[in-house]
Amino acid sequence: MSAIKKTTQVVSPPKDDSDMACESSDMAREEILHQASPDVRTQRAYVEEHGKWSPERVARYVKRKAKKTIDDVAMTPFLRKIAIFSSGGSFLDGYVLSLIGVALTQITPMFNLTASESAAIGASVMLGILVGTIVGGYLTDAIGRKKMFIIDLVAIALFSILSVFCSNPWELVAARFFIGVFVGADYPIATSLIAEFTPKKYRSISMGAVSAAWYLGATVAAFVGYFLYTVPDGWKWMLGSAVIPCIILLVGRHDIPESPMWLAKKGRREEADEIVHRVFGEDVELEDEEEQPKTSLRMLLHSGYMKRMVFMGVFILCQVVPMYAIYTFGPDIMTAFGLGEGQESILGESVVSLFFLIGSIPAMFWLNSMGRRKLLLISLVFMGAGLTILGVWPMAPIFVVILAFGMYAFFSGGPGILQWLYPNELFPTEVRASAVGIAIGFSRIGTIVSTYGTPLFLAAFGVGPTMLVAAVLVGICLVMSWFIAPETKGKSLAETSALEGIDSVYKAR
Repeated sequence: MSAIKKTTQVVSPPKDDSDMACESSDMAREEILHQASPDVRTQRAYVEEHGKWSPERVARYVKRKAKKTIDDVAMTPFLRKIAIFSSGGSFLDGYVLSLIGVALTQITPMFNLTASESAAIGASVMLGILVGTIVGGYLTDAIGRKKMFIIDLVAIALFSILSVFCSNPWELVAARFFIGVFVGADYPIATSLIAEFTPKKYRSISMGAVSAAWYLGATVAAFVGYFLYTVPDGWKWMLGSAVIPCIILLVGRHDIPESPMWLAKKGRREEADEIVHRVFGEDVELEDEEEQPKTSLRMLLHSGYMKRMVFMGVFILCQVVPMYAIYTFGPDIMTAFGLGEGQESILGESVVSLFFLIGSIPAMFWLNSMGRRKLLLISLVFMGAGLTILGVWPMAPIFVVILAFGMYAFFSGGPGILQWLYPNELFPTEVRASAVGIAIGFSRIGTIVSTYGTPLFLAAFGVGPTMLVAAVLVGICLVMSWFIAPETKGKSLAETSALEGIDSVYKAR
């Protein structure tokens, strides 16, 4: 009987490679169906979109799932070091920008500056940042993150020293311009490096360090200016002191490797894998990005990425214009609100700067728990409320002024981080730094105008209308973000930078 069963048993033919691939494809699609995020698209639509995977693509997917990727690892001390020292350019930006506002209190009477000359000194660094972010972003994508990572710090130190020896306002304008060029170049360099080394779970925290570093730099500058205010030629010590953080950052950055994602995109896969294994471990491998036509800057300006570019440019402009104006001419604004004159006004600016710094700390974690979009909208509401109070009630008691400034500054934490985080999430690796540079560069057009125009507007209309203009900008940002701001929480860079991965999120409300 057993012999009969054996002879009549149906035996499936052996599976060839195509059958195995199809089976793996089915298994892969089932896993995707299980993991698909409902806030991106329906599960059925997601599976249909991936239903025609080639056997090679399935093999890559199965191999990738068998090992850990960068997004699967925890933060290590070395990854924290990358985030901290990459944030140094942001620290320098906050430091050199805020310190010039304090230094101008000495420079103005010494050089007998007119309002236009004072405005030119304040705006020159913004013009430099505009040039630096665009050119620096392009060079970063062309020659690598690490080379540019070092060059910009050496240049900032050099021009900080040269600014000490300026003998007239226009020499100072030139020195400040070149400082701005290299500070601006560090934006796309450092933030791209952080985004490409950081697991997605910790990306908002690491990028939050960039924002916090800006406010820390501004706060330190305010206190340095406060203590050097009464020192003869204190302005020279203020401007030259930027050399100190440059040296510290150069030492900290020397052993940070090139981005493995950038190396892989340049066809240097062996180098990329070696860095991944050295930094993350032997059981971690670099995730393959989807095969697609090479993304060029021209494509960015004529494809679906243009929508993102416009959003980022306007969002960052509306976010930073009021903040830069407050920091650059902080002592003048504090005096206008009755918070003292001279050294006392600098102390008032220091208190407001602390609110900016404190607000960025919980925002790092809220961006993961609450989400990017929700935190952005809530923050903009409170920021606009604080500026509106200052605008309609400029003669309010001092405690009301401090609370209103505090509300605006504290809730700037979330948008302040997103101006670094969003651009790095929304664009692919090969043009990430360039896209960041263009978006930030566009916003700096507004900061140049506002920084030049703030002292003139203050003199002509007073501090109340100045704050109301700032409130209107925040309101514009709120309306635009309501309709456009995407949710990128919990997604890999490959997912957030792919057009089909996020465009549907713009519609998911």
